[in-house]
Amino acid sequence: MTPGQLLAAILLAMAISAGSTWQVQDWRYGKQLAEIGKVQAIALTEAGNTARQEEQRRQSALNKEARDAREQIKAAGVDAGTADAAGDRLHVEAGKFAATACGNPGAAKRGASATRAAMVLSELFQRADKRAGELAAAYDRARIAGLTCERSYEGIKQ
Repeated sequence: MTPGQLLAAILLAMAISAGSTWQVQDWRYGKQLAEIGKVQAIALTEAGNTARQEEQRRQSALNKEARDAREQIKAAGVDAGTADAAGDRLHVEAGKFAATACGNPGAAKRGASATRAAMVLSELFQRADKRAGELAAAYDRARIAGLTCERSYEGIKQ
């Protein structure tokens, strides 16, 4: 064998050895990459499940708060209706009093202007009471909404 052939044989052996080493490394890395891919797929699935459970917990908390708020608003509406009925009875009595106060024989004789003044005061009282009821109902709704929002936020941020 000539030195050129010997050199060629050595180079060929080195190339085959390098190719074989390259192929073995490729198989090892391919196997490692496949294992890493499996681990990542499992981690991704677990992360998705965890996120879904957290979303369901939060939605459940929000639904509970909304249900509670609807019940509170309903109870406030019933209370407002009761207060309105009592106010209406009071308005009727005030109107009766204003109408009969001028005709009371024990009181000093009043004129038409005193009767009108009593009726105007009765009407003003009725309007003021009605407006106060409207404001109270609006305040109740706003307060319930604000507290519900606060509780919902606290439930979600946990």
